[in-house]
Amino acid sequence: MLGSTRAEITKLVRRPASWLLLAVAVVLSLTFTYLVPYAGANGAADGAPNATRGVAETLPEHLVGNSIGGLPVFAGAILLILGVLAVGGEYGWGTWKTLLAQGPSRLTVYGAKIAAVALASLAVVLALFATGAVTSAAIAAAEGAPADWPSFVDLAAGIGAGWLMAAMWAGLGVVLAVALRGVALPIGLGLVWLMAVQNLLSAIAAPLLDWVAKLQEWLPGPNAGSLAASLGTSPDTPGVATLVGDGHAVAVLAGYLILFVGVGGLLLRRRDIL
Repeated sequence: MLGSTRAEITKLVRRPASWLLLAVAVVLSLTFTYLVPYAGANGAADGAPNATRGVAETLPEHLVGNSIGGLPVFAGAILLILGVLAVGGEYGWGTWKTLLAQGPSRLTVYGAKIAAVALASLAVVLALFATGAVTSAAIAAAEGAPADWPSFVDLAAGIGAGWLMAAMWAGLGVVLAVALRGVALPIGLGLVWLMAVQNLLSAIAAPLLDWVAKLQEWLPGPNAGSLAASLGTSPDTPGVATLVGDGHAVAVLAGYLILFVGVGGLLLRRRDIL
């Protein structure tokens, strides 16, 4: 298992697509969380309320909320693609037979892939926090504002929550890749759910239908948004709104993570790999 995990980590590290996805996640996070608000605040008229608020939201005290704010939707889509590529690529390249012929069982290889994807998800979250910290510190220095950093406990809670959200979305990518035995269709369906269906349910269906509003409390996206909101993410962020408590959100996201990983393993073990 350990050797298989090292091999899967090596494959992810050496795959250019992994680094491209990391770069896209970081650039999107920095652009829309820090650079756009800061540029907008500096471009606003003197004394305008948006100017002060825009700068204040980019300072170090908001590091936790700013770092995980993209995970309910945009950064979550990046993690979903990562999960699909980690497993679905074996179907596209036809390398499952070669991989399994070397000795490891299907579940051993699958467990190694899950471990590698989990570590990659953590790496993405840490990169978001690290680049966010550097950017917010630079903005604080440029504005002469105090750098009031979150406490260690708040940082640990934020990283843990971010890792849970990231791993859950990556797990969805994994189970879609196994179920559909490929890359293109799982990515397409996953992105349609993340970027379109979730937003349509929350913006259009939920206000009109009570049962859809109740259903929102048990869907992965709204729970990820609620968890991010509980840790300080601005409610103006797409996909972020307080629908449930943080304990409920953690339980639901952990449940989805276990479900995705379990269903993916069951399908891989019982079905033909071709």
